[in-house]
Amino acid sequence: MDYKEMLAFYDEIIAANPKFERLGKTMPYTGANTYMFSLLNKDGEIGIRLPDDLRAEFHEKYTDEPYRSYGAVMRDYVLIPPSLREEPETIGAYLDASYEYVMSLPPQERKSKK
Repeated sequence: MDYKEMLAFYDEIIAANPKFERLGKTMPYTGANTYMFSLLNKDGEIGIRLPDDLRAEFHEKYTDEPYRSYGAVMRDYVLIPPSLREEPETIGAYLDASYEYVMSLPPQERKSKK
């Protein structure tokens, strides 16, 4: 899939859950409770932030390849492999778990601009 197709796919899986809102114009992402919990990088790859136990489970089942965005490894994120794109419900379940995870974290303090 090219980037436009991946963006449409990302938007589709985000829209499937009413708790989620796709944010970002140039870097599509989802966020809640002051944390980002999924994103689509410039290479058209989807990353989902997961707690340690689910991240380990995901790596065992699908891939242990790190998720990168703009050249940086995104700690706590998993890379959605092409094979999993055939299972949007599974991706949706991991997105829901990601949302619940960030909602369990204490909100980050926003830095004021001076």
